[in-house]
Amino acid sequence: MGTAAAAGEGAGRALRWLPWLGLCFWAAGAAAAAARGTDNGEALPESIPSAPGTLPHFIEEPDDAYIIKSNPIALRCKARPAMQIFFKCNGEWVHQNEHVSEESLDESSGLKVREVFINVTRQQVEDFHGPEDYWCQCVAWSHLGTSKSRKASVRIAYLRKNFEQDPQGREVPIEGMIVLHCRPPEGVPAAEVEWLKNEEPIDSEQDENIDTRADHNLIIRQARLSDSGNYTCMAANIVAKRRSLSATVVVYVNGGWSSWTEWSACNVRCGRGWQKRSRTCTNPAPLNGGAFCEGMSVQKITCTSLCPVDGSWEVWSEWSVCSPECEHLRIRECTAPPPRNGGKFCEGLSQESENCTDGLCILGMENASDIALYSGLGAAVVAVAVLVIGVTLYRRSQSDYGVDVIDSSALTGGFQTFNFKTVRQAGNSLLLNSSLQPDLTVSRTYSGPICLQDPLDKELMTESSLFNPLSDIKVKVQSSFMVSLGVSERAEYHGKNHSGTFPHGNNRGFTAVHPRNKTPYIQNLSSLPTRTELRTTGVFGHLGGRLVMPNTGVSLLIPHGAIPEENSWEIYMSINQGEPSLQSDGSEVLLSPEVTCGPPDMTVTTPFALTIPHCADVSSEHWNIHLKKRTQQGRWEEVMSVEDESTSCYCLLDPFACHVLLDSFGTYALTGEPITDCAVKQLKVAVFGCMSCNSLDYNLRVYCVDNTPCAFQEVVSDEKHHGGQLLEEPKLLHFKGNTFSLQISVLDIPPFLWRIKPFTACQEVPFSRVWSSNRQPLHCAFSLERYTPTTTQLSCKICIRQLKGHEQILQVQTSILENERETITFFAQEDSTFPAQTGPKAFKIPYSIRQRICATFDTPNAKGKDWQMLAQKNSINRNLSYFATQSSPSAVILNLWEARHQHDGDLDSLACALEEIGRTHTKLSNITEPQLEEADFSYSRQNGL
Repeated sequence: MGTAAAAGEGAGRALRWLPWLGLCFWAAGAAAAAARGTDNGEALPESIPSAPGTLPHFIEEPDDAYIIKSNPIALRCKARPAMQIFFKCNGEWVHQNEHVSEESLDESSGLKVREVFINVTRQQVEDFHGPEDYWCQCVAWSHLGTSKSRKASVRIAYLRKNFEQDPQGREVPIEGMIVLHCRPPEGVPAAEVEWLKNEEPIDSEQDENIDTRADHNLIIRQARLSDSGNYTCMAANIVAKRRSLSATVVVYVNGGWSSWTEWSACNVRCGRGWQKRSRTCTNPAPLNGGAFCEGMSVQKITCTSLCPVDGSWEVWSEWSVCSPECEHLRIRECTAPPPRNGGKFCEGLSQESENCTDGLCILGMENASDIALYSGLGAAVVAVAVLVIGVTLYRRSQSDYGVDVIDSSALTGGFQTFNFKTVRQAGNSLLLNSSLQPDLTVSRTYSGPICLQDPLDKELMTESSLFNPLSDIKVKVQSSFMVSLGVSERAEYHGKNHSGTFPHGNNRGFTAVHPRNKTPYIQNLSSLPTRTELRTTGVFGHLGGRLVMPNTGVSLLIPHGAIPEENSWEIYMSINQGEPSLQSDGSEVLLSPEVTCGPPDMTVTTPFALTIPHCADVSSEHWNIHLKKRTQQGRWEEVMSVEDESTSCYCLLDPFACHVLLDSFGTYALTGEPITDCAVKQLKVAVFGCMSCNSLDYNLRVYCVDNTPCAFQEVVSDEKHHGGQLLEEPKLLHFKGNTFSLQISVLDIPPFLWRIKPFTACQEVPFSRVWSSNRQPLHCAFSLERYTPTTTQLSCKICIRQLKGHEQILQVQTSILENERETITFFAQEDSTFPAQTGPKAFKIPYSIRQRICATFDTPNAKGKDWQMLAQKNSINRNLSYFATQSSPSAVILNLWEARHQHDGDLDSLACALEEIGRTHTKLSNITEPQLEEADFSYSRQNGL
């Protein structure tokens, strides 16, 4: 209907209803103004005079719309009560001729409802050039005033044809991670992405192994054989659908050898031949182009089959004495040669008899019986004489040996049992004083401790409490070492005048009673006071930094940007050196110190790196190593296994340390569960020496501690406090989990200058104490005595070995005089100068170069040269899904590189990795930035970045 008709109708009503006359004239004028609005540019009034009524209420407002191709779109709005509704687009009124208006009456309220339509064409939108999108808005009038609707934007919908990035085909090993990148074409509205596998849609909600939420990419966490196929990225919006190029994914399986078969029988029955065994490349068999097994499928060795030898008779023996039956015998044996290897036995008789009187037997039966009786009595006498002679010879032969071998069952719990017997023959070469003539007729057995835990608080033994009398003593412990113990003063070991005090009893400690003074000759430091905690702190801000615990191998790396700007935190780190709170269960072993970092309520935006040393030998896969965290209730919970795939944290295990990427602070430790008996703990063995209270005695203390710097630092601290000196560079001992004990022996002591005090030349420690030695430093002590005060040099060897295992020799060559000692450095002081470093100087990679690396490798590349290649070149080949969930995977990889290379400071390896990938210029170091510090720039230039 036209606006003129509406105006006429309004005028008629105005004549009938005078109160509304002025309003109707205004409405007619407003309609006329709208009709010529585009011609004269006059604006419609925003409000009308006040009158009884209600403001317009919009029942329907215009919605945002997209113009598809050249089809115009319709915008509508509906309001009540409304005398007029007009559209305003981009701030200008739309001509009334372009409006289509409909009017109706709301039956429930009796109010007038008006609905208006307009069409917007593609040309109108394209011709508009403004700071925002093309928009339209409704304005409705009533008796009371005006109301405005929401603004509806109108945009031209489109979808480009070409994908910004098509997925690329991959060949991955089974259980490897697959990442297919897809960037859909540009479009309005933005295109939705769907993945197809072999033309079938992929539903990631049905398969937890597949993730399609990460920026349109398809991530398969662990590739399976069923994941091989053709993958297509589908992009669609309201305009069209687009298909990417298909990417072929091949999941291959490298071949693995089966177990060897048993050796075949020798191929010849007699003589030299060969036997073989074989294996097949079927565990698993190579699939989809996987590599075939390397190595031989057949092994051959030579063998010798013994040839059968037939037996042959020896010559006949002489005829025997004539028997009472007037017969004599002769025999022969089948021993020339005897039958061997299945050969035939000799054929014929082995015994012959014949009449010895040529048939003239003159003895009767009675005489024959008498002869037999006397012959039996004579044989018995001869047998008794032979037995007596044999016993005598045996006893004399036994007196030649002054040593008894103790059964290994006595070597339990760090104690040994020794059996001492009297020596009836002088001059034995094993004794230091072989000229003594012992006069002992007794033999006694005594038991005593070898490795003591708390010998500092002991009850002195009197001489009468020990065996009496004693002479020269020789002891052999069940091991490969002969321990020879002798005396230098005859008076000390004759009759009742001995002074040597030997171990006695069960678990009691003991001391040695000397004629001149009383000096403990076995010392143990386990009861010495130790620090229960090492601690260091530092204040860090947005620039990050590094916190190092000196000489412990423990460090904390706070990345740049991990702490929000304008914030700073005092971060602390400590190591528990007291009784471990983590109690191992079953076969589980604590492999590292308990490290605490905090404050616990601090949050970081980027994972920080915690480095914890460990003592496991990870060169072979015989351990199952776990990262554990202590809860607020004091319980320990497993965070992850080192070999697990997880997106919550990341563990990188190096030979001597584990680098952990974490999001929260707390107390962490590493534990290990040995999978086989070949699991190896690395022990650090060291020997310390010091003079005792007796000027003639010198003590050697041998330590076997877990090969972690913090464990050895505790030993060093105690030894410094008590005047101990490191006599030899510490060495590494590989201790197997094969349940065999540890033996510590003193060898090659100069016989005429020094002697070792009794029962301490060889000490044996049970396996369980070494394998779980987390409570106290494990050590044994040896006491040496010099014959004269003029002896100032000591030379000997300390042998530490595991039965059926590894062995180490510590060579001691030292002076016992304080002013002549050579100092051996306890620790390299490489990390003790600056425990806390903040800002750029704490990092090896300059910040500007780090930004360039991240910007380069975070961007997906069609040839696969992205952050995954960066991780691979830095020996990070597992759990890549953790980095895929980070906002900047390259930055987290570089943080891990910083943690692993905190001591060497050499960027050559990183530069070489970047050059191999081919994504950096070889002269990257020539790029400078004004904000880069000169020191950092010169440092990076020297290291190839």
